[in-house]
Amino acid sequence: MKRLFSILAITGMMVFGTANATTIASTTTTTTVATITQDDTAAAPAETLGFHQELKKRFIEGGPGFMGIVLLCLILGLAIAIERIIFLNLSTTNTKKLTQEVEDALASGGVEAAKEVCRNTKGPVASIYYQGLDRTDEGLEAAEKAVVAYGGVQMGQLEKNVSWISLFIALAPMLGFMGTVIGMIQAFDKIEAAGDMQPSLVAGGIKVALLTTVFGLVVAIILQIFYNYIIAKIDSIVNNMEDASITLMDLLIRHKK
Repeated sequence: MKRLFSILAITGMMVFGTANATTIASTTTTTTVATITQDDTAAAPAETLGFHQELKKRFIEGGPGFMGIVLLCLILGLAIAIERIIFLNLSTTNTKKLTQEVEDALASGGVEAAKEVCRNTKGPVASIYYQGLDRTDEGLEAAEKAVVAYGGVQMGQLEKNVSWISLFIALAPMLGFMGTVIGMIQAFDKIEAAGDMQPSLVAGGIKVALLTTVFGLVVAIILQIFYNYIIAKIDSIVNNMEDASITLMDLLIRHKK
Protein backbone atom coordinates (compact mmCIF):
# COMPACT_ATOMS: atom_id res chain seq x y z
CA MET A 1 0.00 0.00 0.00
CA LYS A 2 2.81 2.44 0.85
CA ARG A 3 4.45 1.81 -2.53
CA LEU A 4 1.09 2.34 -4.29
CA PHE A 5 0.50 5.63 -2.44
CA SER A 6 4.03 6.78 -3.31
CA ILE A 7 3.49 6.05 -6.98
CA LEU A 8 0.15 7.87 -6.96
CA ALA A 9 1.69 10.86 -5.16
CA ILE A 10 4.56 11.12 -7.64
CA THR A 11 2.14 10.82 -10.56
CA GLY A 12 -0.07 13.55 -9.09
CA MET A 13 2.90 15.86 -8.58
CA MET A 14 4.02 15.33 -12.17
CA VAL A 15 0.53 16.02 -13.53
CA PHE A 16 0.15 19.10 -11.31
CA GLY A 17 3.56 20.40 -12.35
CA THR A 18 2.77 19.84 -16.02
CA ALA A 19 -0.52 21.70 -15.68
CA ASN A 20 1.20 24.64 -13.97
CA ALA A 21 3.91 24.70 -16.61
CA THR A 22 1.27 24.77 -19.35
CA THR A 23 -0.58 27.65 -17.68
CA ILE A 24 2.60 29.68 -17.21
CA ALA A 25 3.72 29.01 -20.77
CA SER A 26 0.38 30.23 -22.14
CA THR A 27 0.65 33.57 -20.26
CA THR A 28 4.29 34.25 -21.20
CA THR A 29 4.79 37.27 -23.46
CA THR A 30 6.43 37.18 -26.88
CA THR A 31 9.38 39.25 -25.60
CA THR A 32 10.14 36.68 -22.89
CA VAL A 33 9.98 33.85 -25.41
CA ALA A 34 12.40 35.70 -27.68
CA THR A 35 14.76 36.34 -24.78
CA ILE A 36 14.70 32.67 -23.75
CA THR A 37 15.31 31.63 -27.35
CA GLN A 38 18.33 33.95 -27.58
CA ASP A 39 19.70 32.64 -24.28
CA ASP A 40 19.26 29.03 -25.41
CA THR A 41 20.96 29.80 -28.72
CA ALA A 42 23.88 31.42 -26.94
CA ALA A 43 24.20 28.58 -24.44
CA ALA A 44 23.94 25.79 -27.01
CA PRO A 45 27.54 25.95 -28.34
CA ALA A 46 28.90 25.76 -24.79
CA GLU A 47 26.99 22.55 -24.10
CA THR A 48 27.92 20.67 -27.27
CA LEU A 49 31.46 19.31 -27.41
CA GLY A 50 33.09 17.06 -29.95
CA PHE A 51 33.93 13.48 -29.10
CA HIS A 52 37.66 14.13 -28.81
CA GLN A 53 37.13 17.28 -26.75
CA GLU A 54 34.75 15.49 -24.41
CA LEU A 55 37.17 12.57 -24.09
CA LYS A 56 40.06 14.94 -23.35
CA LYS A 57 37.97 16.79 -20.79
CA ARG A 58 36.97 13.60 -18.97
CA PHE A 59 40.53 12.32 -19.08
CA ILE A 60 41.83 15.50 -17.43
CA GLU A 61 39.06 15.43 -14.85
CA GLY A 62 39.97 11.84 -13.96
CA GLY A 63 43.45 12.91 -12.91
CA PRO A 64 46.80 12.28 -14.63
CA GLY A 65 47.91 9.62 -12.15
CA PHE A 66 45.67 6.62 -12.69
CA MET A 67 44.32 7.81 -16.04
CA GLY A 68 47.86 7.99 -17.42
CA ILE A 69 48.61 4.45 -16.28
CA VAL A 70 45.36 3.17 -17.81
CA LEU A 71 46.21 4.97 -21.05
CA LEU A 72 49.66 3.37 -20.99
CA CYS A 73 48.02 -0.06 -20.66
CA LEU A 74 45.90 0.73 -23.72
CA ILE A 75 48.87 1.90 -25.79
CA LEU A 76 51.09 -1.06 -24.92
CA GLY A 77 48.25 -3.55 -25.34
CA LEU A 78 47.31 -2.16 -28.74
CA ALA A 79 50.95 -2.12 -29.86
CA ILE A 80 51.37 -5.80 -29.00
CA ALA A 81 47.99 -6.70 -30.49
CA ILE A 82 48.71 -4.94 -33.80
CA GLU A 83 52.14 -6.59 -34.00
CA ARG A 84 50.60 -10.02 -33.38
CA ILE A 85 47.84 -9.46 -35.94
CA ILE A 86 50.38 -8.48 -38.62
CA PHE A 87 52.57 -11.46 -37.75
CA LEU A 88 49.65 -13.91 -37.81
CA ASN A 89 48.35 -12.58 -41.12
CA LEU A 90 51.80 -12.99 -42.64
CA SER A 91 51.97 -16.50 -41.17
CA THR A 92 48.74 -17.57 -42.85
CA THR A 93 49.42 -19.91 -45.74
CA ASN A 94 47.24 -21.47 -48.40
CA THR A 95 47.76 -25.00 -47.12
CA LYS A 96 46.00 -26.76 -49.98
CA LYS A 97 48.06 -24.95 -52.59
CA LEU A 98 51.32 -25.64 -50.73
CA THR A 99 50.45 -29.31 -50.29
CA GLN A 100 49.71 -29.67 -53.98
CA GLU A 101 52.98 -27.97 -54.92
CA VAL A 102 54.96 -30.21 -52.54
CA GLU A 103 53.23 -33.31 -53.91
CA ASP A 104 54.01 -32.29 -57.48
CA ALA A 105 57.62 -31.53 -56.55
CA LEU A 106 58.00 -34.91 -54.87
CA ALA A 107 56.63 -36.65 -57.94
CA SER A 108 58.80 -34.73 -60.40
CA GLY A 109 62.04 -33.79 -58.63
CA GLY A 110 62.05 -35.73 -55.38
CA VAL A 111 62.71 -34.50 -51.85
CA GLU A 112 65.13 -31.72 -52.82
CA ALA A 113 62.59 -30.14 -55.17
CA ALA A 114 59.93 -30.30 -52.44
CA LYS A 115 62.34 -28.71 -49.97
CA GLU A 116 62.98 -25.90 -52.46
CA VAL A 117 59.24 -25.24 -52.66
CA CYS A 118 59.01 -25.03 -48.86
CA ARG A 119 62.09 -22.81 -48.71
CA ASN A 120 60.46 -20.29 -51.02
CA THR A 121 57.18 -20.23 -49.07
CA LYS A 122 56.61 -18.23 -45.90
CA GLY A 123 54.68 -19.40 -42.88
CA PRO A 124 54.84 -22.08 -40.18
CA VAL A 125 53.28 -24.76 -42.37
CA ALA A 126 56.05 -24.45 -44.94
CA SER A 127 58.66 -24.55 -42.16
CA ILE A 128 57.16 -27.75 -40.75
CA TYR A 129 57.11 -29.28 -44.21
CA TYR A 130 60.77 -28.39 -44.68
CA GLN A 131 61.81 -29.95 -41.35
CA GLY A 132 59.91 -33.14 -42.13
CA LEU A 133 61.36 -33.40 -45.61
CA ASP A 134 64.84 -32.72 -44.29
CA ARG A 135 64.61 -35.83 -42.06
CA THR A 136 63.28 -38.25 -44.66
CA ASP A 137 66.73 -39.83 -45.11
CA GLU A 138 66.61 -40.94 -41.47
CA GLY A 139 63.27 -42.65 -41.86
CA LEU A 140 59.60 -41.81 -41.51
CA GLU A 141 59.70 -42.03 -37.74
CA ALA A 142 62.47 -39.42 -37.54
CA ALA A 143 60.56 -37.20 -39.96
CA GLU A 144 57.41 -37.47 -37.83
CA LYS A 145 59.32 -36.55 -34.67
CA ALA A 146 60.85 -33.55 -36.43
CA VAL A 147 57.41 -32.39 -37.59
CA VAL A 148 55.94 -32.69 -34.08
CA ALA A 149 58.89 -30.97 -32.40
CA TYR A 150 59.08 -28.10 -34.85
CA GLY A 151 55.31 -27.73 -34.71
CA GLY A 152 55.63 -26.98 -31.00
CA VAL A 153 58.31 -24.38 -31.75
CA GLN A 154 56.10 -22.68 -34.32
CA MET A 155 53.17 -22.70 -31.91
CA GLY A 156 55.32 -20.90 -29.35
CA GLN A 157 56.19 -18.28 -31.97
CA LEU A 158 52.52 -17.73 -32.71
CA GLU A 159 51.63 -17.27 -29.04
CA LYS A 160 54.56 -14.97 -28.30
CA ASN A 161 53.65 -11.88 -26.18
CA VAL A 162 49.93 -12.76 -26.18
CA SER A 163 50.05 -13.19 -22.39
CA TRP A 164 50.97 -9.51 -22.07
CA ILE A 165 47.67 -8.54 -23.68
CA SER A 166 45.76 -10.62 -21.13
CA LEU A 167 47.78 -8.90 -18.39
CA PHE A 168 46.74 -5.45 -19.60
CA ILE A 169 43.13 -6.62 -19.89
CA ALA A 170 43.17 -7.58 -16.22
CA LEU A 171 45.28 -4.62 -15.11
CA ALA A 172 43.26 -1.78 -16.66
CA PRO A 173 39.97 -2.33 -14.74
CA MET A 174 41.92 -3.10 -11.56
CA LEU A 175 43.63 0.29 -11.83
CA GLY A 176 40.24 1.86 -12.50
CA PHE A 177 38.78 0.26 -9.39
CA MET A 178 41.79 1.41 -7.39
CA GLY A 179 41.14 4.95 -8.60
CA THR A 180 37.53 4.50 -7.53
CA VAL A 181 38.52 3.49 -4.02
CA ILE A 182 41.00 6.35 -3.73
CA GLY A 183 38.40 8.84 -4.99
CA MET A 184 35.87 7.62 -2.43
CA ILE A 185 38.47 7.87 0.34
CA GLN A 186 39.21 11.45 -0.69
CA ALA A 187 35.49 12.25 -0.66
CA PHE A 188 35.07 10.88 2.87
CA ASP A 189 38.20 12.73 4.00
CA LYS A 190 36.63 16.00 2.84
CA ILE A 191 33.40 15.18 4.67
CA GLU A 192 35.34 14.40 7.84
CA ALA A 193 37.38 17.61 7.60
CA ALA A 194 34.31 19.78 6.97
CA GLY A 195 32.14 18.04 9.53
CA ASP A 196 29.16 18.42 7.23
CA MET A 197 27.60 16.38 4.42
CA GLN A 198 27.49 18.67 1.42
CA PRO A 199 27.21 17.43 -2.19
CA SER A 200 29.84 19.92 -3.37
CA LEU A 201 32.41 18.37 -1.03
CA VAL A 202 32.09 14.81 -2.36
CA ALA A 203 31.13 15.46 -5.98
CA GLY A 204 34.73 15.86 -7.17
CA GLY A 205 36.03 12.71 -5.54
CA ILE A 206 33.10 10.62 -6.71
CA LYS A 207 33.48 11.95 -10.27
CA VAL A 208 37.16 10.98 -10.32
CA ALA A 209 36.25 7.56 -8.96
CA LEU A 210 33.65 6.94 -11.65
CA LEU A 211 35.82 8.25 -14.49
CA THR A 212 38.76 6.01 -13.63
CA THR A 213 36.45 3.01 -13.49
CA VAL A 214 34.85 3.83 -16.84
CA PHE A 215 38.17 4.35 -18.60
CA GLY A 216 39.59 1.16 -17.13
CA LEU A 217 36.60 -0.86 -18.33
CA VAL A 218 36.73 0.74 -21.80
CA VAL A 219 40.41 -0.17 -22.15
CA ALA A 220 39.72 -3.73 -21.04
CA ILE A 221 36.85 -4.08 -23.54
CA ILE A 222 38.95 -2.80 -26.45
CA LEU A 223 41.88 -5.07 -25.66
CA GLN A 224 39.57 -8.05 -25.08
CA ILE A 225 38.21 -7.74 -28.62
CA PHE A 226 41.73 -7.77 -30.06
CA TYR A 227 42.73 -10.64 -27.76
CA ASN A 228 39.83 -12.84 -28.84
CA TYR A 229 40.59 -12.17 -32.50
CA ILE A 230 44.26 -13.09 -31.98
CA ILE A 231 43.37 -16.30 -30.13
CA ALA A 232 40.93 -17.30 -32.87
CA LYS A 233 43.57 -16.61 -35.51
CA ILE A 234 46.16 -18.70 -33.63
CA ASP A 235 43.70 -21.59 -33.28
CA SER A 236 43.00 -21.49 -37.01
CA ILE A 237 46.71 -21.56 -37.91
CA VAL A 238 47.41 -24.36 -35.42
CA ASN A 239 44.59 -26.45 -36.89
CA ASN A 240 46.05 -25.94 -40.37
CA MET A 241 49.47 -26.96 -39.05
CA GLU A 242 48.09 -30.19 -37.59
CA ASP A 243 46.20 -31.06 -40.76
CA ALA A 244 49.25 -30.24 -42.85
CA SER A 245 51.47 -32.46 -40.68
CA ILE A 246 49.19 -35.44 -41.21
CA THR A 247 49.03 -34.73 -44.94
CA LEU A 248 52.82 -34.51 -45.15
CA MET A 249 53.29 -37.90 -43.52
CA ASP A 250 50.83 -39.40 -45.99
CA LEU A 251 52.78 -37.86 -48.86
CA LEU A 252 56.07 -39.22 -47.52
CA ILE A 253 54.61 -42.69 -47.11
CA ARG A 254 53.33 -42.69 -50.70
CA HIS A 255 56.65 -41.31 -51.94
CA LYS A 256 58.64 -44.06 -50.16
CA LYS A 257 56.42 -46.70 -51.69
